[in-house]
Amino acid sequence: MASNRTYNPSELPAVIPLFPLHGALLLPRGQLPLNIFEPRYLTMVDDAIKGERLIGMIQPDNPHEKAAHPSLYKIGCLGRLTQFSESGDGRYGITLTGIARFVLIEELSVTTPYRQCRVDFSAFPDDFTPNAGADVVDREGLLRTLAIYLKENNIEADWAGIEDAPTEALVNGLSMMSPYGAKEKQALLEAPDLKARADILIAVTEISLAENKGDGEKSLQ
Repeated sequence: MASNRTYNPSELPAVIPLFPLHGALLLPRGQLPLNIFEPRYLTMVDDAIKGERLIGMIQPDNPHEKAAHPSLYKIGCLGRLTQFSESGDGRYGITLTGIARFVLIEELSVTTPYRQCRVDFSAFPDDFTPNAGADVVDREGLLRTLAIYLKENNIEADWAGIEDAPTEALVNGLSMMSPYGAKEKQALLEAPDLKARADILIAVTEISLAENKGDGEKSLQ
């Protein structure tokens, strides 16, 4: 479900609504399905639909913090709402398609029930160019590590589809689906380029294999 709308940095708003969610990773041109049920985020989706359909995904930087407004990491990713459905019981099902990463500059005092922040996209110019840096990614190494992970964890996959996927879609898709923790997800988000993200994904997967070999079946989720 690709977006019908493309952007350059000058077209993006300086202030965006934020959806803080532990363990969630959105990357440029990746698709993130979300189940929305909290009233403040239902309002956020309603407001986004009335406008440009833009929502910023970001992680709380302390998963154990129970505050209503937890402190946040400084880097997130802006997404465009590209799919929407109502459940019939008050929930929304949405999908965000990633546009570009941002640096959080400051949180604003607002009357909306959801948080809004001033952000800057200038640190990530390559996010606006599909497949930027794909030619230097260690694609063979990534596929080799993935094959080992799938075999060790008894996971079946559409290997033909994986091999045919464009490199950016492969790296970002595997990063978003990876079963790793918030810190690893944030490292994948903050990787300076596609090659670095692939290298981090290979490294954390190899660490996981070394630590969990023989621990039973796992799944990419």
